[in-house]
Formats: sequence, C-alpha cells, structure tokens
Amino acid sequence: MDPLIITCAITGAETTRESQPNLPITPEEQAIAAEACVKAGASVIHLHVRDEAGKPSQDIERFRATIQAIKKRVPEVIIQISTGGAVGESIDNRAKPLTLKPEMASLNLGTLNFGDDVFYNHPKDIVGLAERIYQNDIIPELEIYEMGMLESAFRYVKKGILKPPFHYQFVLGVPGGMSGELENLLHLVRAVPTGAHWGVAGVGRYQLPLATHAILLGGHVRVGFEDNVYYKKGVLASSNAQLVERIKRLADELGREVATPAQARALIGVKNP
Repeated sequence: MDPLIITCAITGAETTRESQPNLPITPEEQAIAAEACVKAGASVIHLHVRDEAGKPSQDIERFRATIQAIKKRVPEVIIQISTGGAVGESIDNRAKPLTLKPEMASLNLGTLNFGDDVFYNHPKDIVGLAERIYQNDIIPELEIYEMGMLESAFRYVKKGILKPPFHYQFVLGVPGGMSGELENLLHLVRAVPTGAHWGVAGVGRYQLPLATHAILLGGHVRVGFEDNVYYKKGVLASSNAQLVERIKRLADELGREVATPAQARALIGVKNP
C-alpha cells in the first residue's frame, strides 16, 4: 500500500467554540494547530477561516493571513482550502480564495440536504469552480457525500471537465448524505477505478471506525474538529493533533507507513514548496 496521507480539517465552518473550546479560529491559532498536526503525522491541512467574531468567512485576506502563518511554521505542509465555505455562501465568495493559488482545493460535486440546511451546488457552478481551480494550477479534492456525486465525478472526467491528478474524498455521516456505515464506504471504494486515489472523512461517531478501515483498505484519512470534536464518547478532544496522533498510532500498529509531507506531495502530484 502507499503510505497513509493524513489530512486534518482543523476548524471547519460549522463547529463552534461552544461545542469545542479548543477550536482554532485566528490565523495564529490555526498556524499553531497546523504545526502540531504536522508533528503528529498530518501532511495536509484542510482550511476554512473565520472572521474576527469567529464566524465562517471566505475573505481572501483572512485566507492569505492564515496560509502565510501556517507556511511560516510548517512550509512543507500541503494547504487545501475549502471552496464549500459555510452553507448558504454565494458561489463567487466561495471561489475568491482560489486566486491565492493554494496547492489543493475542495470541489463539492452535488447538492444535498445538510442537517437542517441545503448545501447548494448547481452543476454550472461545479463546472465553473472546476475551471477556476485548473486556471490557478490547483489540484482538486472531489468531495463525495453520496453515490450520485461519485457518478457525477465519473461524468465530469469523461467530459474532460475534471482532469487528473485529483483526489476522491468520501465525506460520510452528514445528515442528508450517506451514513458512515462500513458497507457504504465499501460500495464507494468498489466503484472507483482501480488505483484511484481516495480518502474518507467520517463525521462524528463515524470518524474512528471509517479511518481504521481506510488504513486497512489502502485509502487515506481525514480527521479534525470540522468533522468531530470528540476523542471518544462524551470526552472532548484536547486538540486536532490528538486526533491525528491516534491515526498515526493505529497505522503503526496495523503496519501502514504514514506519509511525510514530501511523500504526500509525490503521491497526490503536488509540486514541492
């Protein structure tokens, strides 16, 4: 198997300080968290930013400040910005940070009920975001919440709208999408082309079991406060790094090498810093 790439989604758009007091919000807090995650075994930081009040933001200057702060501490880490933003954010605002030319960016491939909201991704907006991602020489991570989105990815590849390299990311456990039961992960993994580069982000209680199976199946893993604020039932995680450390420890026990940032760059196709 390829070395395991660990991504950490350190903040997200929905998690609050009320639910996780250790949530990093300011650029410096996010940089400190990213550095700790890299030391723990992460190679990729999935990045949302917040404004001064702690609310989700797509402000390009906030992204710039946070990326600079992270790169100052850990220049080798891969930065993957979110073009999802918060539910309800306009597509133009979601696209603005792409002009910063991060190494990777998420690309959501469909509309779904997202808890009590609707996460809207019109096909023309998906195509438009894909075009902007490629115009800025960014590698897309394809966010897949259910099987229909994976089928859409195949169609976009066939049409030449999506071009390799890219990474399939299965996000399972969001109310409104596929749950994080193992059979759902297996169904998705069986459907992707042989040798495809994929990972899984399990939401809430699904994070640990799906991560464990991804390690064994040859996929990659995302953890972090965006998806889950607990270390175990009823016990809040002390940091994002604590969640990364557990995945590295599991990988070591299961005999799977954990990728360094340099190895992750080679596997994904990201240029060296």
